This record gives sequence, structure tokens and C-alpha cells, in this order.
Amino acid sequence: MIVDCAIYRDGHRTEGPQDFSDALEEARARGDSFVWIGLYEPTEKEFDLVTEEFGLHPLAVEDALKAHQRPKLEVYDDSLFMVLKPVTYEPDSDTVTSGELMIFLGDSFVVTVRHGEGAPLAEVRRRLEQQEDMLRHGPTGVLYSIADAVVDHYLEVATELGTDLEELETEVFSPDGGGSRHTASRIYTFKRQILEFRRATVPLSVPMNRLAGVGSADGSLAFVREGARPFFRDVNDHLTRVNESVEGLDRLVSDILNAHLAQMSVRQNDDMRKISAWAAMAAVPTMIAGIYGMNFDHMPELHWLWSYPAVIALMAGLELLLYRLFKRRGWL
Repeated sequence: MIVDCAIYRDGHRTEGPQDFSDALEEARARGDSFVWIGLYEPTEKEFDLVTEEFGLHPLAVEDALKAHQRPKLEVYDDSLFMVLKPVTYEPDSDTVTSGELMIFLGDSFVVTVRHGEGAPLAEVRRRLEQQEDMLRHGPTGVLYSIADAVVDHYLEVATELGTDLEELETEVFSPDGGGSRHTASRIYTFKRQILEFRRATVPLSVPMNRLAGVGSADGSLAFVREGARPFFRDVNDHLTRVNESVEGLDRLVSDILNAHLAQMSVRQNDDMRKISAWAAMAAVPTMIAGIYGMNFDHMPELHWLWSYPAVIALMAGLELLLYRLFKRRGWL
């Protein structure tokens, strides 16, 4: 459905024709205006009118309708198409959720298509309408503002993930060793969330490099103003920080998982040593009792007056000796 539709002229939101075609024609005729249409999870039928009026490329339209795209940047004859993946993080459940945000940029128009709940478009539009200088840059200013808001939120999510990972690290290296299976499951789940976060941030580096003019001879892109490159370089720098943080988090959570598994292995070895020690202590009296339980006639100890207390004392002495030996070696 259409969430918002407005014409922006000389940095201000203005009233204009409600028809898409008339609004776009008026914006192009004036030269200092552009149309911004925001849609939320449109159906194919709802999007057909927008596609026809703005001449959007069918491949980009298909991506916008089906979603489930990687962050990317495509340039077509009549428009530029960019995909962003905003993310949200729920600390209570350690869950990273990603949405999708598609941006069509063309001659005097911006069309944004949102999937999921993570896209900060309403806040971006509200903030832009208070920044006349940025709105005067036209569709390029909108593209920059959206990318900047998404990447800045990446930084916030990375910080929250880092805080929760510190708590998880403290739990793993606590005296009780982290609570065995529950802790291992939580570490693995946390690693899955970092992977989900990486799917949003890492592929975005290539589109941001193109917008910032990094690694390109001239750095020019259709429908993007040349003077905007320093702004996109700033966003790209923030994205680089995010990706470095994500890489660090991923390595750290892998190290924590390995440390936890090593702790579990050591604990299991300790348990096995204790079991083996107690089994060895139980084997000594069992062996002696087994020998005297064979009921042979010619066993001289059977007729001694002190044979019974002597055997009991021997068992007790051997048990004490084994206990002290195992205790000294740390098996008990």
C-alpha cells in the first residue's frame, strides 16, 4: 500500500497533483522539484500503476515485489535501483531481524518499497523535511539520508551485540563453567544472529563503494549528483567500522564456543577420572572378597582366629592408600 506521497520543491514539501503522472510531469517541468512515493509491501497489482507511470525496469520491479534480495546497486536506463537490509535487535531474545528496503531513483522521483518492520523511513522523511539544504539535493539527498540512517542503526546494533556478547563471555568463564548444554545452545544461537547481521552489512560494501566513487575511474553514477560522493564516503566509512565490528564479534563468539567446548571436555575428563578412581577403589575389596568367596578347602587363612579382622583391615588399608594416591593426583 502507499504510505506517503509528496512533492518536494526547493527543500520544502508542497501540495501538488494526486495523480502520479501529473505530479511527476510538474516536478520535471519546474526542474527544482521531485516526487517521493513510499510503499509498504505492495502487491503486484498495486505496484503496476507506479511501474507504468515511472517507467521502472521490470527486473527491478520483480526484485522489489518478491524481496529476499541481497544488498545491491543496479543502474538501468531510466532509474537507479538499490537494495538495503535494515536490521533490528531484540536483546531479551538475542534475535536479529532484517527487513528489506528498495529504492528507485530517477529523473525527479524517488520510489521506496519497504518489507518488514526494520526500515526507518518515516523518521528519515520527518528529519529530511526539517533539513532544507539536504532536500535541495533532490533524490540524491533522499538516497544518502536513507543509507546513512540504515548504516547508523547498524552501529547501534553492533554495540548492543557486543554488550550481550560480553555478558555471554562472563557466563562461559564463570566458576561453574557456563551451564553446559544451555550455554552451548545460546552461544550457537548468538552466532546465528551475527551471521544474519553479516548478511545485511557485508554485501552492502560494494554498492557503497560505487556510490562513494571508491575504486572507480570517475565514480559517476546516473541519477546521483557528483557532489554527493563525500557524503557517501562518510556512510561507507561507517559501514567499514560496522563490518570490522561484525568480523570481531564473529571471531570472538567462535573463540567463546571453542573455549566452552574445551571446558566441557575437561569437565568430562575430570568426571571420568573420578569415576575411574572410585571404580578402582571398589575393585580392591571386590577382588579380595571374591578370592575368599571361592570356598576352597585348602585356604590356610580360613582357619586363623584373626583372619576376618585381618582381611577387613587389609581392605581398609588398601582403600586408604588408593584414596590418598588419587587425591594427591587430583582425581578425587
